[in-house]
Amino acid sequence: MKLRWLHQATIVTALATLTIALTHHNAQPQTARTIKFTVASAPGGVNDIMARLLGDQVARAQNVTVVIDNRPGAGEAIGTEAAMRAAPDGNTVLFVANPFVINPHLRKTNYHPLTSFEPICLLATAPTLIVVHATSPYRTLSDLLDDARKRPGEVTIASIGPGSPFHLGVEELKRAAKADLVFVPYQGNALAVNALLGQHVTAMFGTYSNVAQQLKAGTLRAIVAGKRSRMEPLLDLPTVAEQGFKDYDVDAWFGALAPAKTPKDTVSELARWFNAAMQVPDAKEKLVAQGLYPVAACGADFGAHLRRQLDDYGRIIREANIKGE
Repeated sequence: MKLRWLHQATIVTALATLTIALTHHNAQPQTARTIKFTVASAPGGVNDIMARLLGDQVARAQNVTVVIDNRPGAGEAIGTEAAMRAAPDGNTVLFVANPFVINPHLRKTNYHPLTSFEPICLLATAPTLIVVHATSPYRTLSDLLDDARKRPGEVTIASIGPGSPFHLGVEELKRAAKADLVFVPYQGNALAVNALLGQHVTAMFGTYSNVAQQLKAGTLRAIVAGKRSRMEPLLDLPTVAEQGFKDYDVDAWFGALAPAKTPKDTVSELARWFNAAMQVPDAKEKLVAQGLYPVAACGADFGAHLRRQLDDYGRIIREANIKGE
């Protein structure tokens, strides 16, 4: 009798222990996956805005925790190399823009754009344009280039730089047009805009968002778009390519990468998450408000874009003999 009671008590105790364990397990939320979005620049820039916006969308939709890791410095090399060294498990994403494929041509980097990372998605582009002061006599790109040919070294064009995509775009244009445009670099877009408003420079090359307010106010005037296709905010504005320079295509782009050797199915999962996030109406609206237009070209398509950009920028830098700082 005593043995049977002990046997029954043992069974009851085991069942109770199992019930308590299951109840405790079900009462606790599953440990959320934590993903680090690395931004190799300071908070407030476009990459930072992209990372935070997509981080919010992905966290809500996929039940994961997203941490934004800003690591500015050394021409974006610090953050880029930190992401490169992270475990290739899909829990680190690096947000990049044009400098990612420009910097290796101008300074020593410990990463290679085509082998150190796996391309996730080209996420968005920002339309580019050349603008002049509202009182300028220039109405078209031809007006600007003709004057640069007549007055070598006197027609100036400002932008962020040196070594920015706009700097390289100016060098490509001046060589193709055989016009002596003088590039004037500024440390920030606002400084370049102010220089043009003060008529200290002839023109400025930047993104639409840099000058949208001034265009609407009528203090600046757009004369040409930098991308091969016409820009959505100003569809009546002709492109440089339409002015006889058919291969000319300068845009500001923003994308996401994972460390090399991240499994392909994990990269594809991240691409699906980003694609879904970019389709959310609220996210689209916020991107457009920042002058960003969703693209979502992923995987091999983004990889091909990086390869073209690396080759094109390298050619321009060599031909123009641009040196790193």
